[in-house]
Amino acid sequence: MYRTLEYLNGISDSDVQRLRAVGIRHTNQLLHRASLDIDRKRLSKKTGITKERLLEFVHQCTLLEVSGMDRWIPLVRRLGIHSMQDLRAQDANTLHAELLEAIGLAGAPGVTDVQYWISQATALDIVESPEPEREIPVIK
Repeated sequence: MYRTLEYLNGISDSDVQRLRAVGIRHTNQLLHRASLDIDRKRLSKKTGITKERLLEFVHQCTLLEVSGMDRWIPLVRRLGIHSMQDLRAQDANTLHAELLEAIGLAGAPGVTDVQYWISQATALDIVESPEPEREIPVIK
């Protein structure tokens, strides 16, 4: 789903300005320009936004891509689900029960909605995990 960058939790006005300066205007563009580790490194150099921060924003962008979940993202994040891997690891019935406990019966998503979110998590997980930093041997 296309959202303005300001929709992302924790993004500052400065971050938005720096991303827009390199042509990224909405969440879908950020997702596709920073889903790979090497792309986040390049974007970090261009914008001055850390790779870790970009990764956090990209994970939020992927959650926005899950059909029918955008309304529930703030609550899902409070439950500790911050990425597609986190969502994929959930049991639908357990997550549904946690949502019901937090929201109450009125207005909560159905268990089939939660199952659908989890099923989408596999197909939509396009974010590459960061490569571990390799130690460069020091010659003495």
